[in-house]
Amino acid sequence: MYSSIKTLIGAAACMLLALPSVGAEQRFVTVGTGGVTGVYYAVGGAICRLMNKDRQKTGIRCSTESTGGSVFNVNSIQTGDLDFGLTQSDVQYQAYEGTGNFDGKPFKDLRAVFSVHPEPFTVLARPDAGVTKFEDFKGKRFNVGNPGSGTRSSMEELLKQMDWTLGDFSLAAELKADEQGSALCDNKIDGFFYGVGHPSAAIQDPTTACGAKLIPLTGPAVDALLAAHPYYSVATIKGGMYANNPDDVTTFGVRATVVTNASTPDEVVYELVKSVFENFDDFKKLHPAFANLDPKEMIKTGLSAPMHPGAERYYKEKGWL
Repeated sequence: MYSSIKTLIGAAACMLLALPSVGAEQRFVTVGTGGVTGVYYAVGGAICRLMNKDRQKTGIRCSTESTGGSVFNVNSIQTGDLDFGLTQSDVQYQAYEGTGNFDGKPFKDLRAVFSVHPEPFTVLARPDAGVTKFEDFKGKRFNVGNPGSGTRSSMEELLKQMDWTLGDFSLAAELKADEQGSALCDNKIDGFFYGVGHPSAAIQDPTTACGAKLIPLTGPAVDALLAAHPYYSVATIKGGMYANNPDDVTTFGVRATVVTNASTPDEVVYELVKSVFENFDDFKKLHPAFANLDPKEMIKTGLSAPMHPGAERYYKEKGWL
C-alpha cells in the first residue's frame, strides 16, 4: 500500500512539473483593434489565435479589444492600457514625430512590429445622393469618422488640404465604423469616408443592402497629399468586388501596422511575430485582405517608428534584415 501511494505521489509531482508555468511567469497581452466589422478586428483576432496556440509553452495569453481605432490604440499603448495595437501608417508617423493629432507631443517610445494590409480610403454614397466625386458632398450629410480613429485623422488631413472644415457639411456625423453602413441605408447620412482593407463587410453590407456607390478620391488636394507624405500611396478598389459597383475606383490610402511600446519585453514581441510568421499560411487564410501579404514587405512598408528589438531579433534570425 505504502509503495502504491508513493508511486501515485511521484506521478502527481511529475504531472505538476509538466504543467506550464503559472503565477508570476504567466503574462496576458492585449491587442487593440477597431470596430468589430473592420479588418483591424480580424487582424487582432488572427494574431491572438495563432499566439494562443502555443500559450501552454510560452505562458503568454493574448486577447483582442475592440476600440475606437488607430489614435486611440496609440494613446492606450502610451499609457500602458494596451500592449499592442493596430494603427494606420500615417498615424504611426504622426505619433512618433509629434504631428497631426499628436502635435507637439511626440511618442518616442512607440515601436513598430510589422505592417499588414493596404487600407484604401473608401468613400461610399447613397445612390440617390447625386454624388459622383467627393466635392459633391459639400452641403450634404457625411460621416467623418469617430474621434480617436485613424479614419477621422486622415479625413481631417484631407479636409485641411481642400480648405474645407466640418462646417462645409450640413451634418458632420461621428458614427463608428460598424454604425455608418446602416445609417447610410436608413437615409440618416448621404455618405461616409473609411480607411479599410478590402474586401470588408463594412462596405459589402451597404453596397448590397441599398446599392451604395463607391466614389473616387482624386484631384489636386489628393495629389498634394501624395507628394508631401510618403506614407500615402495611390490605390485601386477593383470593380466587381462589391455589388452594384462594376468599375475600378481610384483612391489613395495607407497601410495597417502593428505597434507596441519600447517597454514591452523583447521576448513577448518575439513570440508574437514568431507566432504569425511561423504560421503565415494559416494567417493569410484568416481574412481575404491578407491573401497577397509578403513577409519581407511587411517588415519595411509603412513603418516609420523604430523596430522593436524583439521583432528585429526574429527578422534577423530569418535573414530578412
